[in-house]
Amino acid sequence: MLTTVGLNTFIDPRLEGGRMNKSAEAEDLIELVEFQGQEMLLYKSFPIDVCLVRGTTADEDGNIAIEEEGLELHMRAAAMATYRSGGIIIAQVKRLAQRGTLHPRLVRIPGHMVTAVVQDPDQWQTTQWEYDPSLCGDLRIPVSAMPSLKFDLRKVIARRAAMELRAGAVVNLGIGMPDGVGNVAAEEGFLDKVIFSVEMGTVGGVPTKGIAFGAARNPEVLMSMPDQFDFYHGGGLDMAFLGMGEIDASGNVNVSRLGTRVNGTGGFIDISQNTKTMVFCGNFMNGKIDAEIGGGKLTIRNDGTTKKFLEKVAQITFSGEYAAKTGQSVLYVTERAVFKLHEGRLMLIEIAPGVDLDKDVLGQMEFSPEVSPDLRTMDAEIFQPGKITETKPELFKNIAF
Repeated sequence: MLTTVGLNTFIDPRLEGGRMNKSAEAEDLIELVEFQGQEMLLYKSFPIDVCLVRGTTADEDGNIAIEEEGLELHMRAAAMATYRSGGIIIAQVKRLAQRGTLHPRLVRIPGHMVTAVVQDPDQWQTTQWEYDPSLCGDLRIPVSAMPSLKFDLRKVIARRAAMELRAGAVVNLGIGMPDGVGNVAAEEGFLDKVIFSVEMGTVGGVPTKGIAFGAARNPEVLMSMPDQFDFYHGGGLDMAFLGMGEIDASGNVNVSRLGTRVNGTGGFIDISQNTKTMVFCGNFMNGKIDAEIGGGKLTIRNDGTTKKFLEKVAQITFSGEYAAKTGQSVLYVTERAVFKLHEGRLMLIEIAPGVDLDKDVLGQMEFSPEVSPDLRTMDAEIFQPGKITETKPELFKNIAF
């Protein structure tokens, strides 16, 4: 794979080459090359010995169909790569069917690729639900029946981030804080104005949350993950909302290695480097924050345990330098402050009503950001319960009601 994805991040051989620790020193898996006058990264292919996939039904010939699956993921691509490598493909399914009875449009892996089928009649659709028909297109539920967000710091961040949404935008939502943006759109009544997508393959609807993240309720399209990433890599996303573990003065973001916890990147780099507008979402501090929300303001009683805005991030998963070079629009949204990437540096542009600029914001950062001469206060409606669109719909300024 020859691509620009990963340049100036820890994937770049000039930094760490994708290595997560000192034990990974043997072989260079990624090579920096010049192609037609442009720096690119070459990701080397590798054989696959064993592939585990799952579907809903297998027939007597081993054809695998996905009637009740909320996601197709990369099952066919992985099976094809394993088959070409001479490896074995093991498929888990919920039920068995007579040969010739499966609808061909629902079959994702042909039987000649499948080495073995394992039936689990108690197989759940997701980690959270045995079967939810709204995840696989068997039923569309009313928007009012979708879960609402609790009124807390998470909702405050999701609300402020959602105010960046634009009507007609194709949007990716990441796991964690960002997935609440879809719930805000549903609660505020403009879910049909934007197109939410998740890298696992859903288009439309409201992405599920927590450990069930990846699927969506009322999706319009369920496509494969490789197809979704092809669309993302081609610049198809207008906006993306992703989490942030650490941020530094240059606008770099780390989500891949936080202390002793190795998260990896998932699709973070693919999405963040190929999206026109990036909005990072997260608490201002790490650890539990004791805060009071209400009356149109935020009061910090007891702050988090460790700082998130550092002089230098432990690992670069998103490069502020690369974003500045490509002219990308980048915003960093927290419950008490909003920053933007301005000429390769972090600039503070908003603070929450009720917080102290020096004590609660600047005093909790390892570096001094630029402060906008037009520093403004975040809108009070974000910090009180009730629908914002009923009191001040103009805050969602880019949504046409």
